[in-house]
This record gives sequence, structure tokens and C-alpha cells, in this order.
Amino acid sequence: LCLARRSPAIINGGPRRRRVVAVLVVALALSSSWDTASAQVAPPDRSKYTTVVAKGYHKRDYEITCTTDYGAACYVKCPARCPNKCLAYCLTFCMCDLIPGTSCGNPSFTGADGNTFYFHGKKDESFCLVSDEQLHINTRFMGNHNAESGRDFTWVQALGVTFGGHKLYVGARRAAEWDEDEDHVVVALDGEPVDVEPAKNARWVSKAVRGLSVTRTDAVNAVTVELAGVFSISANAVPITDEDSRVHSYGKTERDSLVHLDVGYQFHGLTAGVDGVLGQTYRPNYVNKLDIAAKMPVMGGADKYRSSGLFATDCAVSRFNRSAAADGYTSFAS
Repeated sequence: LCLARRSPAIINGGPRRRRVVAVLVVALALSSSWDTASAQVAPPDRSKYTTVVAKGYHKRDYEITCTTDYGAACYVKCPARCPNKCLAYCLTFCMCDLIPGTSCGNPSFTGADGNTFYFHGKKDESFCLVSDEQLHINTRFMGNHNAESGRDFTWVQALGVTFGGHKLYVGARRAAEWDEDEDHVVVALDGEPVDVEPAKNARWVSKAVRGLSVTRTDAVNAVTVELAGVFSISANAVPITDEDSRVHSYGKTERDSLVHLDVGYQFHGLTAGVDGVLGQTYRPNYVNKLDIAAKMPVMGGADKYRSSGLFATDCAVSRFNRSAAADGYTSFAS
């Protein structure tokens, strides 16, 4: 867990303020899915958290302001592992290291058991994240090869959600150069684009699928897609910064800003047999066999999670029952 505590190094009364957007956080960390078994570090009681999104390119010493319970301003900076977005209460920590059901960066996942692991997949291929009787979610990875180091890096480019005879697409649009005022999140239902007004809290409600909505959590590049009683998926489009690339040797070039998705998931009513890279961690009897003490615990077995396409339900561990999903959709979404 990456923490930045109150200290003179990160909190001061100086005038250095740069452009940020501060959004009130939905307290996922306090939901029923976060119990003592999954919580690695307990945040302060009665805390008022703020989700801090640092806009534009910046250095690691980028500082932001947050308001404490005492009404005073303090200065903090996001941890190096998540410099662009973090939770703040005059201390900061990566959401991907704390909140179950999140995936960030190159790509790391936090399972329902609270443990973080990496699953790298493969560039331009799809893998099943969650496979249950009436819900199947695949992810397609984008990637980059660093010729100097010989390493391949991957990130989440898109999600393909299959349920009740419908196909929901949530993806990050490629951009040679990142523009923070331009929307890079693309949402489509059954092949038709979902058009949501570019304003914070703007909401689109499906006329074809009861309980399905898309809400902007910021004017651009951040949405929450929800199917009432089934799932809530928050997706944020973020680029790889020059500094990120330099530090991690991602090999970014001027031809591609490597825009990808950071994603958070909440599920309701998954069965005990759910599977998939992330889904298996929601089983009541799930036993984590990864070396969680390792610096980068990696989940292997890519072949059994590989799908033939973004909306294919043919991975080796698939639990999806197309007939049951179509027949049971009315009660499933109500």
C-alpha cells in the first residue's frame, strides 16, 4: 500500500497551486465488499475523502490541495505509482491497492480478497475478466514494445460486457497526442453509440434495456456504466505521460499517447461458480495461490482466459449460459 502521510515534505502552506479537478468520492472502500479480510490498511474513521485527478502532464512533485475536517487547506501529492489519480484526506493511496474490484495501469487488479496482482495478457487480444451464468466481461489489451529493453507492456483498452442478449462496449479512443479537454471514452450498446452530454453528472438512460445508465463523473474521460442490481463499472481514460514512460521504460513515442482505461467494478448477485481473471476472486471459497509477498505477483494461465473476440464467451473457464441469460434477464435486471 502506497501512503503519503502528513509531513513537511508534502504538506505546507506555500502558494504553489496548479490546475486540478477535485471530485467527491463514492466511498467504495466502505462498502460491504470491503471487510477486515480484504482491508490491508484501515483509513481514518469518519474521514471525508476526495478523489483527486491531476490534469495534464506533470512531474512527480506535482502538488494538490484538499480540505480537511478542520476546514484548513493542506498540500499533498499522489504517490508515484498512481500520479494522475488518487484518494486524498491529506494522505494519499492508490485506489488500485485498496479497493476490491479495480484495475489500473500495466494492468494490475485488486481482487475481492483485497490482494493486488498483475495479469499482462497480450497486445490486441481479449481475455475474460468475469464469467458467470448471466454475465460475461472480456477485456481487450493494447500494448507497446520497447525495442531498447525488449519488453512488452499492456494496458486495458476496452471492455466487452455481454448480458441478456445485449452487448455493451466501453473503450478508450486512441490519440497521438493527449488533450485533457477532449473525450477519449467511447460507449456503445449493441453497436449503437451512446451519446452523453459532455458535462459532469450528465446521465443517459437506455430505453431498450431497463436499468441501464451511463453517467459522466467528469465532463470528459470519466463515466460510470450501471445495470441496476447487476453491476456498476467506472471507467477513466488516461494517457501514459512522458514521465511515466521515462521512469518505467514504456517506450512511448510521439505517435501514440497510449490512452487506456483505469476501471473499477462493483457486482451484485454473482454466483458461487463465477470465474475469470478477476471473477474467480469473488467466489466464496476462493483461495489465492499467488505469492502476495512478491513485489509484482503475476497471475499466469493466459491461455485459459483467452477469448476469440471482445464479445466472445468461449474462454476455457467460461460459465456464461446464453439461454439462461436471455430467459432470466427480466428478473436479472429488476
